Amino acid sequence: MSRFDVHLADDAATEALGARLALALKEDAGGVVYLNGTLGAGKTTLARGWLRALGVNGSIRSPTYTLIEPYTLDNGRELLHLDLYRLKTPDELDGLGLDDYSPARCWWLVEWPECGVGRLPPARLIVDLRADGEGRMASIDALAFGAALEKAVRALPAT
Repeated sequence: MSRFDVHLADDAATEALGARLALALKEDAGGVVYLNGTLGAGKTTLARGWLRALGVNGSIRSPTYTLIEPYTLDNGRELLHLDLYRLKTPDELDGLGLDDYSPARCWWLVEWPECGVGRLPPARLIVDLRADGEGRMASIDALAFGAALEKAVRALPAT
């Protein structure tokens, strides 16, 4: 496992991190990414950068009320953006149709994964976001990717 920290000065840097992660992993068929952080920590901002880097245009919002937002990417693959904040129990995941989106062939970006404990597939990547002065700190656990992913993220311009 490779864990590293990245300081993010603002929303643009948070989106840039999401884009860098997406581009570094775009050859992988899929996997689960846990996005952790308090309200306003930047989870949706990071997801927006990820989706934009993969060619998604138009409005990208947190699926706070719909719980799940599927996207078809330019390469024909699918990506799910999930926001589990409003789940009362992890059992509520059963009715979302997630079985139709195998993480072996589809990326899942999961906000509030702790609300789905025991029902979510294991993460291949975990991003913890927290306030850090005027900006944010992202702690990245590259569980299945290691040094190559860290090198791609470190190539971000200094903020």
